[in-house]
Amino acid sequence: MKKQRVKKVLKYTVVFEPSEEGGYVASVPALPGCLSQGETFEEASRMIKDAISGYLAVLKDKGEEIPHESEEVVISKVEVFQPSL
Repeated sequence: MKKQRVKKVLKYTVVFEPSEEGGYVASVPALPGCLSQGETFEEASRMIKDAISGYLAVLKDKGEEIPHESEEVVISKVEVFQPSL
């Protein structure tokens, strides 16, 4: 009988920021250097999923540990005073 391979689903926080040229730039804080972009939010979302998959594949090929993000991630804005000139 064949063994079934179970694929584990990993979840990562993705930050989408509007690009000056239009569209969005997407980054993954838990995966340093993992960036992508798209002309629409939907395209940026598809592209960053592809970038994450590639990033994780490279880590696996190198025998490096796959980062797991904590479920307790908190994303918040904070206010600071602008330095005086």
